[in-house]
Amino acid sequence: MITVNCNLCGRDEFRVRFPATADGAALQVDAFRCTHSGYGHHGQIVECRHCGLVYANPRWPSDFVLDAYSAVEDETYVEERLGRELTFRHHLRRMERIIGPAAGRRLLDVGAYIGVFVEVAGAAGWRAQGVEPSSWAAAEACRRGLDVTVGTLATVEWPAESFDMVTLWDVIEHLVDPAAELERARRLLRPGGWLIVHTMDIDAPFARLMGRRWPWLMDMHLYFFSGRTLGRMLSEHGYEVVWQGAQGRYLRLGYLTSRLEGLQSGLGRLTRATVNGLGLREAAIPVNFGDLRTFISRRL
Repeated sequence: MITVNCNLCGRDEFRVRFPATADGAALQVDAFRCTHSGYGHHGQIVECRHCGLVYANPRWPSDFVLDAYSAVEDETYVEERLGRELTFRHHLRRMERIIGPAAGRRLLDVGAYIGVFVEVAGAAGWRAQGVEPSSWAAAEACRRGLDVTVGTLATVEWPAESFDMVTLWDVIEHLVDPAAELERARRLLRPGGWLIVHTMDIDAPFARLMGRRWPWLMDMHLYFFSGRTLGRMLSEHGYEVVWQGAQGRYLRLGYLTSRLEGLQSGLGRLTRATVNGLGLREAAIPVNFGDLRTFISRRL
């Protein structure tokens, strides 16, 4: 484990916001699956005394984290594809009301996983491609005929100003250096191009109400932004935030009960039995606790 300075202001003065619930001695690849249900299992989480950014500190070195994501396999995510498709269609409609329709513009999805957003955007007329560190996930995307490259923005080269839009859906909180990623994305965007970032909001009322029981406090999450801290980081790296707001997601009831089981096993088992008994396992419903936030920003 290594100690890091604040990624927003660079200072090294912090207060402990959530003490560690795990010793952090062993990095488990399974904990880096998108669908991992290790809620409440995390290292020490601190808050910068100067700018308020919340982050895991200490944390694993960057090469350890990248190796873990490269090795991830996640069949549960494949099973939950319907919920992801509905979610991304909903998000894309919101985006296009602000930035306009695709009109053949180029889009890069960072952390594309099995390519669900690449597929949804492509169907809407975007020239969409993705980049993803997990070899397994990228292969799943390629099996569906999607253009998803194995790697990261730091390892795959594209010419400067290649894209009209770059998206990071539930990605920035996993990165060891979010500020550097915003710079890499800016280099790839044409002037006036769009950056979309979706992440958890640690200042949301639901997050504050839940406190240490907030589900998103997990090993895989290294940063916990708020509207204020991410807005500042975007501004300092050459973006204008045009819109930000809470956006939930669609989940199959079968998947939702498995998440609940990870939080409270007894209630989860009872709910799962009820959902299965009613034959509603595949039904998808909208879920929004207000603690997931989307930022739509323009490259200056």
